[in-house]
Amino acid sequence: MARFSRFHGTLYGPERVDLDSVVAPPYDVVGPAERAELAARSPYNAILVELPEEEGGLDRYRHAADLWARWHAEEIVATASQPTLYVYRMTFTEEDGSTRTTNGVLGALGLDPGHTGEVLPHEQTISKDKHDRLSLLRAARTNFSPIWGLSLALGLGEWCERAAAAAGGAYRATDSDGTVHECWAVTDTELLSQAEALVGSTPVLIADGHHRYETACAYAEEAAGSPGSDAVLALVVELSEHELAVQAIHRLLTGVSAKDLPGLLAPSFELAPGPSDPMELRDSMAKVGALGLVLAGESFLMSPRPELLATVEDDLDSSLLGRALENVHGVEVRYQHGAREVARALSEGEAAAAVLLRPVSVEQIARTAHGGKRMPPKSTFFYPKPRTGMVFRELDAG
Repeated sequence: MARFSRFHGTLYGPERVDLDSVVAPPYDVVGPAERAELAARSPYNAILVELPEEEGGLDRYRHAADLWARWHAEEIVATASQPTLYVYRMTFTEEDGSTRTTNGVLGALGLDPGHTGEVLPHEQTISKDKHDRLSLLRAARTNFSPIWGLSLALGLGEWCERAAAAAGGAYRATDSDGTVHECWAVTDTELLSQAEALVGSTPVLIADGHHRYETACAYAEEAAGSPGSDAVLALVVELSEHELAVQAIHRLLTGVSAKDLPGLLAPSFELAPGPSDPMELRDSMAKVGALGLVLAGESFLMSPRPELLATVEDDLDSSLLGRALENVHGVEVRYQHGAREVARALSEGEAAAAVLLRPVSVEQIARTAHGGKRMPPKSTFFYPKPRTGMVFRELDAG
């Protein structure tokens, strides 16, 4: 069973900063242009330590650690005197216009480097990303952003509602997408114990933040026994359709001629004309059980052939497309969230073509993890992303 506990959170002083101007998305969804825009909002924006750059003769990781120390000295951030948990709520609008909320609890999740079943991964990782995060953790000894874990414990969502109501005033920020992020520090000892017991009653499945989790495990091994190194900052949410919005990560294709792609993919998929509007194509995909190929001015619904299905261990779109592209010489794949963003990328010439994937279901995520398997990289996009800067966890603070 998982180990989950309260911790001494470090927060921005609301009287020193405008929270809207200092929170940021997690590092792995921020490109160079957005990083520059975030950094320009405030000299204390969290992206400066979450995704640092070289400055003043220091490498990027030492610069992040130096900047973090200065923010403490200037009392821009401060560490709580008492350990606690934090209710975290995100209120957002989905692509279809509906309003939803996700409720979770922020705490210190015990690491499971021996893979005993306390923490279950569900997706493969990329080595270069882990090296980057490890260098930052060594230098700053701080979890700047939380990983996202899913709990099988029934009632965790209801606990979040009760704890938020009991806590009073919220720590609130609104991001550029209009999502409202709210945090409540839980001080009631009975509520704290209830949450620790709930989350600790089942394994925790990693939804998002695999690189940060594996980085924490690697650091715990090399810094064995150092304070706080046996846990990682985690937002834990109940594993239910009610609490989760799982979206697809689509594929942008380059290195091949767009006009040749239908023929190259035909041995793996049965192709039929689809609607040109990407949102209509996405809806058609869900109805017929197909992927979507998008070219300039046309699209196709791609239904996997039995021969392709026989070569993969699961029915995930990411697995099916990955296997099919093994036979397409020279193709290069990039990842893009959002059907409208895919259409924009094609119109601006960033890719020759794109393939829209269907979202992975909550059931598929749980089945993969409990089966001891992992999905291909970039199979799931949990939306919205918790903001970096709502709560930090410093390893030395306990």
